[in-house]
Amino acid sequence: AARSTIGAAILMGGAPALAQDHDEQLWFQVNTNVPLGDDVRLTLEQIARFGDRADGLFQTEFGGILGWKVADNVEIGFGYRKVGSHGTGHGRAEDRIRQHVVATFGPITTRLRVDERFHPNGSEIGFRVRPLVRYNHKLGTHGWGLFASHESFILPNTTSWGQRAGYERMRNAVGVVIPFSKRVSGDLGYLNQYRLARGGRRAQMDHALSFQLTINLTGGGHAK
Repeated sequence: AARSTIGAAILMGGAPALAQDHDEQLWFQVNTNVPLGDDVRLTLEQIARFGDRADGLFQTEFGGILGWKVADNVEIGFGYRKVGSHGTGHGRAEDRIRQHVVATFGPITTRLRVDERFHPNGSEIGFRVRPLVRYNHKLGTHGWGLFASHESFILPNTTSWGQRAGYERMRNAVGVVIPFSKRVSGDLGYLNQYRLARGGRRAQMDHALSFQLTINLTGGGHAK
């Protein structure tokens, strides 16, 4: 009886892993911060993502966001991003309008982002809310550091082109901040993305090696 109970517990513990698909991925991102005034900046963004399941490149994103510093630790922003789908991946090509509020409290950075998604297969707008929190731990005084972050994806509405309302996924990341120069830094880390089983599809867990390069044209101090 004891052996049967232990065996059942092992099977139940392994069920979540068996019920989800896994994919190994590689994510690249380049952000360039361009100052337009004392409290205004334009951030240009380029993203490329590769995966084993897609057998290579499966998603690109290009866009920018205009940010205003409204307090010493608060920025609001408005922007646009063009998303491209490539190869055999299951990503969607779409246009996005975005707004965000970023607030920093010592080593803690928070961001609330709202996306309006426009898809070529339907006229409905898909809304998406993305709260993020990140902890930054400095290593010395030369720009090196460690970070850990969590981001949730919440969909308030359902559309005919495929968006389904509810909690869709989460992203958790850990890594190291690398200072290449006073104006250039990189975030190198591991990112785990978990998509819940929804709409008849299996849950999916993506394991990504992520590298984000930030070029800060404002000068003075290390890029943030």
